[in-house]
Amino acid sequence: MPVSLSPQTPVKGGTATHCPYCALQCGMNVAVDETVTITPRHDVPANAGGLCQKGWTAGELLTGERLTAPLLRGEKVGWDEALGFVADRIRAVQAEHGPDGVAVFGGGGLTNEKAYQLGKFARVVLRTSQIDYNGRFCMSSAAAATNRAFGMDRGLPFPITDLARADAVLIAGGNMAETMPPFVRHLAAMRAAGGRLIVIDPRVTATARQADLHLQPTPGTDLALALGLLHIVVAEGDVDEDYVAARTSGFDAVRTSVAAWWPERVERITGVPVARMRAAVAILVGANRAVILTGRGAEQHAKGTDTVSAFVNLALALGLPGREGSGYGCVTGQGNGQGGREHGQKADQLPGYRRIDDPAARAHVAAVWGVDPGDLPGPGRSGYELLDALGTGGGPRALLLFGSNPLVSAPRAGHVAERLGSLDLLVVSDLVLSETAAMADVVLPTTQWAEESGTMTNLEGRVLLRRQAAAPPSGVRSDLEILRGLATRLRGTAGAEGFPTDPREVFDELRRASAGGTADYAGITYERIAAETGVFWPCPAEDHPGTPRPFLDGFATPDGRARFVPVEHRPPEEEVDPEYPLHLTTGRVLAHYQSGAQTRRIATLNMAAPEAFVELHPDLAEHLGVAPGETLRVVSRRGATEAPARVNPAIRQDTVFMPFHWPGVNLLTNPALDPVSRMPEFKVCAVRVERAG
Repeated sequence: MPVSLSPQTPVKGGTATHCPYCALQCGMNVAVDETVTITPRHDVPANAGGLCQKGWTAGELLTGERLTAPLLRGEKVGWDEALGFVADRIRAVQAEHGPDGVAVFGGGGLTNEKAYQLGKFARVVLRTSQIDYNGRFCMSSAAAATNRAFGMDRGLPFPITDLARADAVLIAGGNMAETMPPFVRHLAAMRAAGGRLIVIDPRVTATARQADLHLQPTPGTDLALALGLLHIVVAEGDVDEDYVAARTSGFDAVRTSVAAWWPERVERITGVPVARMRAAVAILVGANRAVILTGRGAEQHAKGTDTVSAFVNLALALGLPGREGSGYGCVTGQGNGQGGREHGQKADQLPGYRRIDDPAARAHVAAVWGVDPGDLPGPGRSGYELLDALGTGGGPRALLLFGSNPLVSAPRAGHVAERLGSLDLLVVSDLVLSETAAMADVVLPTTQWAEESGTMTNLEGRVLLRRQAAAPPSGVRSDLEILRGLATRLRGTAGAEGFPTDPREVFDELRRASAGGTADYAGITYERIAAETGVFWPCPAEDHPGTPRPFLDGFATPDGRARFVPVEHRPPEEEVDPEYPLHLTTGRVLAHYQSGAQTRRIATLNMAAPEAFVELHPDLAEHLGVAPGETLRVVSRRGATEAPARVNPAIRQDTVFMPFHWPGVNLLTNPALDPVSRMPEFKVCAVRVERAG
């Protein structure tokens, strides 16, 4: 039913809004009095009345430790002094090093309005090409693969409720039971109706424990496994030949290439028994409706784009994409991981998912912004490449950072710390003093999820409305206000006019800028979102119903056909050897989110998961002479960190696991980049494990 847009109007015991964390964007009611009370909403299909412990405790973010005044070199100052200092330093840096002397780094948790305005600020006010965001570390490989297969990147190109109607779901590299627990209700409904769940993961995760079939490959071999599964489909005559002929192109080359990936060869590479591969194929082939999903475990590799392409090829050969109740999808991680990459904070994109090097796209967006298309910069460096270039001879000398904590979340984090420390100016906008903010010359305290309004686009491509439920503390400003303040100081009145602080006004401009693009929001309004509990893009007009299933009538390619892409397995960029004999893989735990900058400040969550750990198999622990709880030192070619041992038969004997929510873990990881998506290889590197001391 329609709900009020007023931020203080109670709806079922509070203001109807959405969780501050993952891309499920669970609906919740937030009631603010002397305390903050959170209850789940039942009208949002993604969670339908469920919340995880992060969602239940999210109110503590509003009342706990946070920044309330700008900091200039660690000292509290007024806003005029802080913004004036930043503007003066930006002018000085650009006078010496040119527009690209200043860079911008955004975040996948920013609202659509803030992500859009950040991209506009970089290109119109700073005129820099050097802008990217931490979503590059999230699902850029899946985006690259689905763009080349389908002509469009939308995490789930179908409503999440379709999962409950499937007969089989295969999840490659996803652990939703810990990363987004309410997601699991859709899998549980599927299994309760007789459906089968297949999970591919090097660990017996909480999700794998719920599976009917678990495939446990060596880290870094998901691509070989996907090729082996498709080989079996082809060899057994289970390709949907009618679908392939009518709706796809390029299958002959893929059919030829997978002939070399016979199951016994794949077993030697992956460690997955042939019988289990054949069982997985039998489940998929026997299903009337099947869905294949990938997560970060399959994607965060230097071959992540090709790995996703291999799973997309499998889905296409089975005739799944573009059929109601079936398909391929990527489970987006960050809260606005989908919308955050659609509207301009990515190095190669303009609003509406337009390419920044496309003359027509530049002309359209420039007209909305009131600038000459020739004044817009071209593509810049990708996320890690941007961080790696900071402070170097040809790289940016100043960085403005919004909603990210790369000192914890970036690969080869020790090197990233050195690069940040070499800057002439580091400015961080955040609600808490994160590890990165603690290094900054200027820290700007910003509003958070329930203290501002704005839109988010969840993993389904459904545009949702977060409503303000509480007033921010005195002295705190929104990112939109910060950008306007800087634009005014750098460009005068003309700069200020293009940077309103009302989210609805920014969204209306975003609608015009995205019109006609792949991610077309032109027909989406705040009123429609409220009345319909979200609107699926593309939605080109206000009388358009939105597009929950965009591929039913054809794919977003020039000929309407999905494209098969031949790919070949290759080993991880860093293989094990006698000096570093173990694989390290990283991931999440139930209680924490991303770099932990927020969740590590919530007492309940810290009690549940107080520190990082090293998970290792009992046989490996016995070989090393390690007891549970003993402090271990994990060493890679890039650094070392220490954490207590957690002995668990759920992991492979040749692999150790560490959660990345704490500083130290990403000191170890490999920044080797996927050649297409520029995704770092977070999910596998070579390490040795020692008893500390």
